[in-house]
Parts: sequence; C-alpha cells; structure tokens
Amino acid sequence: MNVGILYSRIRTDEKLLLGELRERGHEVAKIDVRDLELTVGDAPEAFDGLDVVLDRCLATSRSTYATEFLDSYDVPVVNSAETAAICADKAKNSIALEKAGVPTPDTTVTFTADAALSAIESYGYPCVLKPVVGSWGRLMAKIDSRSAAEAILEHKETLGHYEHSVFYVQEFVEKPGRDIRVLALDGEPVAAMARSSDHWLTNAAKGADVEAFDLDAEAEALVERASAAVGGGLLGVDLMETGDSYTVHEVNHTVEFKALDTATDVDIPGVVVDWLEARADDDTAAEVVA
Repeated sequence: MNVGILYSRIRTDEKLLLGELRERGHEVAKIDVRDLELTVGDAPEAFDGLDVVLDRCLATSRSTYATEFLDSYDVPVVNSAETAAICADKAKNSIALEKAGVPTPDTTVTFTADAALSAIESYGYPCVLKPVVGSWGRLMAKIDSRSAAEAILEHKETLGHYEHSVFYVQEFVEKPGRDIRVLALDGEPVAAMARSSDHWLTNAAKGADVEAFDLDAEAEALVERASAAVGGGLLGVDLMETGDSYTVHEVNHTVEFKALDTATDVDIPGVVVDWLEARADDDTAAEVVA
C-alpha cells in the first residue's frame, strides 16, 4: 500500500503506526497539514498515488476541513469527512447516538447564558457543561451550585468565541470512578481499557490509571451501534457504567491509542494495519469487479 499520514505532530501513536507500516514494506508519505494548500478542485501533489490517507491531525478544525477536501478529491481517507464532522462536534455526536437508539446522557444545547442556566437548573446539581468542540477533558466543568453556574456561564459569554456561545449542558452520570475506552474498527471492538481516577474526569490525558477491561456482550453491541451511528471507521468509543448497563457519552474519530496499547495485550498498531490492508484488498477487488 501507499499510505499517507496526515499530521501536525508525530506523537507516540503515529510512531507506532509508521513503524508497523514500514516493517511490512508499505510506502509511507508523511504529510504535515500545516504545509498544505488545499485548492478547490485540484488535489495537491502530496496525495498523488496514495491508496489511503490516515487523518491524525491534532486540531479539530484542520481535521474536519482536510477530510472534506480529501473527499472532494476522491482520495480515500480514514476517517471519512462525514465521520469526522459528527465526531468533532459533541452536539452532532449526541444527536447521532440518540437517533440510532444508543443510550447516551441526557443533553440540552442552548444559545444564551440565561437559557443555559434554565437547562442547568432543570437537571439539578451536579451537572456538566462542556464545549461543543474539544478533547482531553479541557474546558469541561462539573457544576455543583447555581452560583458556580452563573460564574462559568458569564466567563463563557465574555470569552467571545462563537463556540462559547453554544452551551452544551449534560446530566451528570454517577459512574464507579472510571469510564471505558474501546478501540473499534468498523464497529468491531479490538481492545478496551478502564480509565480510573479520584477526579470526576477520567481521561488518560488527565492522568487516569488505565487497565485492560473485558467487554461483555451488551457493551460490544453498543460499540457496534455507536460506530455505525457516526459512519464507522477507526474509532474510540467511550462508555460509562450505569448500574447493570452502560451509556455511550462520546465517539472519537482521531483516537489516541498509546495508553490502550500499553494497558492491553493487543498489538494495536498491528491490528490497525491489518484492517487497512483488508480495506485496500476489498477496494481492489471492487475495482476489478467494476
């Protein structure tokens, strides 16, 4: 295969993928998104001859626009522009999950601080306020009182960026000190870990402890449905335990997996490259049939 890695910084995750691809003899082109000039209608030479491009951009804005352009150039990209657009926006993510019948936390979106305060009061305390775009648990707030809500909402209004004028309010889910990250390939779970912390945020990026987690049949089915809801691909599906069941609070399209690779016995980069090779074989067979 000729594989393009679209990146803005080569992290451990990208190094693992690059090493696996090169070890198997695949040609790899590293494409720094910061150097690209994406012209409408004409694909840059950087994409010539590539069988697939892996979107590994750090910035959500770069990821969503770059995948849209790649789609317009008919360059295969993982993940697709449609999936990127849904996963990059928490409101779109929530809508897609709910529409597919996947259990997900109750969520309200408003466009003024007054309306947001009303939504917060309707949920009661604590509840959660999140940015519609963001990762690694940044700018998320667990709101424990009306006075805290008023202060946080005032800050968001004053910050001025249009994304701070979209107030994403969500019920607070009482989880057992952990959540579950699952790596899925077109809906098939390939590895899972529990992320545990004394803090209410249990992101690995926030320093949570990680360990391998065995999924039961219900969790596997939810991962498959959540993946299909956003268009499939190489995804990170995040679940929280709710008593005897689960809720899916997010699906991630440029999923990091270095913590998962360490926490489990699964060779994550190996499985991902296996999947890419199978996709390339399927595409080749389809072209021959056509």
